[in-house]
Amino acid sequence: MRILSLDPGLERIGFAVLQKEGSRLAALDYGLIETPRIDLPSRLLLIHERLTEIIQTHRPDVAAIEKLLFAVNKTTAMDVAKASGVLILTCRQAGLDVHEITPPEVKQAVVGNGAADKKQVQFMVTKLLALRETPKPDDVADALAIGIAHAFRAPVSSAIGKMGQIGLK
Repeated sequence: MRILSLDPGLERIGFAVLQKEGSRLAALDYGLIETPRIDLPSRLLLIHERLTEIIQTHRPDVAAIEKLLFAVNKTTAMDVAKASGVLILTCRQAGLDVHEITPPEVKQAVVGNGAADKKQVQFMVTKLLALRETPKPDDVADALAIGIAHAFRAPVSSAIGKMGQIGLK
C-alpha cells in the first residue's frame, strides 16, 4: 500500500509518500508544498497543481490528511480550511480514498500517547522510518507521522471489515 499523507496549511503544506509492505514501512518521498504570499485563489490553485504532480509521480493508493480541530486565529483557520478542502478535492479527483485523522490520533498511533509533544513525535518518526536525521520543518515531520498513523490503523479497520463480512461480531 502506498500512502500519501498531508499536513494542511496555506503557506506550507507538509507531504509524505510512504510505502507499506507487510510490517515494513518506508518513506519514499517527503517535503513541502510552499505558496508565495499572493492572492488566496492563486495560492489554492498552486496547491492543487503541486499536489496533482505529486500524485501523478508517486501513484498513491490512499490519502491521509490531518483533520483540523481548532485554531486561535479565525482568519488563518478559515484559509487553512480552504486549503484543506483543495487537498481533499484534489485527492478525490485522482480517485483516492481520503482518510482524516486528528492530531491526538496521530500522537497515539506514533508515540502511544495522544498528548505527546512534537519532539516525541519527531523522535518516533525518525526511528520508525529509520531516517538518518529528524525531518524538518515540523510540517514535514507531521506529514510523515500522519502517514505512519494511517499505516498502523489501516490493517485494523480492514480486519474488522473482514470479520463483519464472515459473520464475526
